[in-house]
Amino acid sequence: MIRLVFRVFSVLFLAQAVIFAILDGARSVGASQLVFRPLLAMWERNAPESLMDFETWISQQFGADIWNRFVVPALEQPGWLIFGILALAAYLIGYKRERPFGRFGI
Repeated sequence: MIRLVFRVFSVLFLAQAVIFAILDGARSVGASQLVFRPLLAMWERNAPESLMDFETWISQQFGADIWNRFVVPALEQPGWLIFGILALAAYLIGYKRERPFGRFGI
């Protein structure tokens, strides 16, 4: 059951990564150069209240230093990269390994 949940999250994260890649690709074609918009900039523009709530939660749980040193640099990466890494991590966690000797093997 847990593997199924991680597989579903993997598909959702991958879909989000593809959407962000298409948006960055369209911006790059329009500008005639590579353009990567950071996830932080998109989050600030589209949902600033939830970003402030997330910042408050991280600061309360782990300290403001964690927000400034780790979370902000991570969020300054392109959205497709962040969600691609999350998709890969969820896939690897939910991956079902094949048994080398079949059903009755060790």
